[in-house]
Parts: sequence; structure tokens; C-alpha cells
Amino acid sequence: MANVIKLHKGLDIHLQGKAEEKLIQLKSNGQYALVPDDFEGVTPKVVVKEGDMVKAGDALFVNKQYPEVKFASPVSGKVVEVVRGERRKVLCVKVLADAEQQHVDYGVKDVAKMDGKQVVDALLEAGIFGYINQLPYAVSANPSVMPKSIFVSALRDKPLAGNFEFEVKGEEKNFQTGLTALSKIAKTYLGCGVHSSFENYQDVEVNVFDGKCPAGNVGVQVNHLDPVNKGEVVWTIGDPTVVLFIGRLLNTGKVDLRRRVALCGSEVTSPAYADMLVGEELSTLLSNSYDATKNVRIINGNVLTGRPTTKDGFLGAHTSEITVIPEGNDADEMLGWILPRFKQFSVNRSYFSWLLGKKDYALDARVKGGERHMIMSGEYDKVLPMDIYGEYLIKSIIAGDIDRQEQLGIYEVSPEDFALAEFVDSSKLELQRIVREGLNILRKENA
Repeated sequence: MANVIKLHKGLDIHLQGKAEEKLIQLKSNGQYALVPDDFEGVTPKVVVKEGDMVKAGDALFVNKQYPEVKFASPVSGKVVEVVRGERRKVLCVKVLADAEQQHVDYGVKDVAKMDGKQVVDALLEAGIFGYINQLPYAVSANPSVMPKSIFVSALRDKPLAGNFEFEVKGEEKNFQTGLTALSKIAKTYLGCGVHSSFENYQDVEVNVFDGKCPAGNVGVQVNHLDPVNKGEVVWTIGDPTVVLFIGRLLNTGKVDLRRRVALCGSEVTSPAYADMLVGEELSTLLSNSYDATKNVRIINGNVLTGRPTTKDGFLGAHTSEITVIPEGNDADEMLGWILPRFKQFSVNRSYFSWLLGKKDYALDARVKGGERHMIMSGEYDKVLPMDIYGEYLIKSIIAGDIDRQEQLGIYEVSPEDFALAEFVDSSKLELQRIVREGLNILRKENA
């Protein structure tokens, strides 16, 4: 019987354009790219040159700080370009896929006979260890520091999020293998939602989180089950597809970075799912999927934490949905903010839409207001189901008061934990950016 944890804070935002549980078949154009920025805290060192031939599973770059952490190519083919930006920063490594795919064979493993070190070594060798994150700092994990526990969240509850239960259908064996492998390293917690099929998995402690978004955030689950104190480390997998990557590697001996992606949003003609590889060019998914004459925002991820991208962008390493919503910069509203607004969502009932009951909204990307002084109104606390004082923590980060940040629990938060607070914030502050900068400074100080 799973442990049930009831959460009373949070906010569910109901948007139009949820993906139907049906698969669309895609024909890839063969363009793939692995983007180092998808792996937080990693400074990449490219280990291939333009013109090199690679197999699926060969390393494209490594983490300069921990060179044993490699990042595998999702496909076999020719390295066509190493794209660099300002100050020669590596933006991505592009690979043109072969018609006939070849994989590096890392050998099938019997996970029951492995210990924690063997599991970590297998993940490092195959170049998928970097998909595991850690708290504190919410960065890609350091393989030399073993965690006190590992957290996997199989609950996706952000607006329009893809349903992981649909993704794991037919791959239950790989998911179980991945969980068993993680449990060899440290005690592993699996978080899921109410009425979930994940309660039956073995070798892990299953916890049901009953509450609104952000109950699926791995940071929220850590906060309720095994909080992180200074000097402690937990590994986190907020993207449960990573467990499938691990299971496939151990069961087949091959790196398979395939994931099921929800194409969603109010501008998408037929929201549905598609199977894609990490780094696949988005044009294969987005062609003819929305009205190209409209001004839209394409988001690599969900509306709260994703990054703006274009048709020429590539599927992120942790992306489970591609969202298309109106940009909103062509909205021409007579009387502006004074309108009663029956079709727009408001948290504090400043629009009249709350009179119409629960409905799905077609929201655009406008901020609707400028940055202003921070008001201590308790707004963040209403949507932050963690035992921390969100507003005081943000203030201490802005002030650069490291001692205060540590007292207020910065070691157990990640930027995504403040995504909803950013949405409801009447001061229009970029809270996720502020938290990320605070964590980066703290990491340097403690290095």
C-alpha cells in the first residue's frame, strides 16, 4: 500500500489544446543536435570534429568538470557542425543521421547481480548518466559524490503536460529495470498521482501525491519525504523518461533516447503524441500542425518552465511536450485592462471568467504588466507546497545574503519550484531566473 501525501497548496491552470492519447507517425529529415544547455551546470568539452562518423551511443561532448560524464549521440551518422556562440560557447553539436542506424553495443546486463558502483559505471560508459540531476543546486549530478537517496517523479501535472502512463505502456519491463538499477545506488522514492498504475512497481518506496500542481515537482516530493540539509546530496529524476533510458540500456545494451512527446497548445490543429529522439529537429513534428500565418510562440517544454524555440530548434533532452500558444503581441483590445474579460484566466478573480465555472482557457504569452516593487502579500505561499518561506528566500537571493539563503532552505529548491509563483506574481519578477542565478552563485562559493 503506497503512502499518500495530501497537499493543500498549488494551482491547476486548465488550458485548451491537451494532447489526445493517439500516436502520429513522423518522417524525420535526419537532422539531430545535442544541446549542452539542456544539462544544467555542465560545461561542455566537445570530443568530436566536423566530418567524424559516430554511432548511437558514442560521446559527442563531456562535462569539463567531470570528464567521465559523457553525453551520447542519439543517432549514428556524420557530425556536420559544432555550433558556437559568443566567446566560443558550444550551442549544439549537429549530426546528420545515417539511413541505416548503428548502435554501440554496451552489453546486456543482469541488473539483479549489479551493485551501485557497477550501475553508475554502466551509465557513465554509455553517456546517459548526465540526465540525472542532483539537489542541492539543481544541476547535473556529480558521479563522485553518492546520494543519500534518489527521487523519481512519474507525476506530470503542469499545464498540458504529457501523460507518462501513456508513454510507459508496453515499456513496463524497462521502467522496472531502471528503477531496480537506481535502487542499487541508494534508497529510491517513486512519486506518482492518485489512481496511478505506478503503485505496483518493486524495489522502490512509492508515494502518492494528492494535490494540485506542482505536486509532480521532484523538489516538492523531496521536501516532504527527505529534505536536503547542507552537506547532503540527493539525486533527482523529474523527467521519468530517463528511467526508461536506463532500463533500455541495461536490457538491450544499446543507448535508445526515444521519448513520447505531446504536441499541444491552443494553436495546434490536432493535439496528439509522437515518438521522437532527443535532439530531433522540431520541423518534423511542427510542419502543418498549426496555422503558420498566425503569430505564435513555440515552447520547447511546457508553458511554465519551457524555453521559446522555432521550427528549426531541436527536441530538448528533458522535453516531454512541445507547446504552441498565441504570442499575443498582435492583440488589440479596446479599453485594455478595464474589460470584464470572460475568456481569460485570473488567480485572484480580477476577471469575471471565474463566474463561468471550470473551463479551459486559450492564454497567450503576454506578461500583462511591468516589473514593480515586490509586495509581501503571501502570493507565493499559496502555490508553493513546500516548508519554506518563498518570498523571504527570493528577497535574500536578490540581496545576495548567502547565510540567509541557507537558513531559508535554498539547498532544497530548484527554479521550476517557483514557476507557479512566477505566474501569479503581481510584481512580474522573473523568479526562475533569480533562483537559478542564486544557486549558481552558491555553487561557486561552496566549490
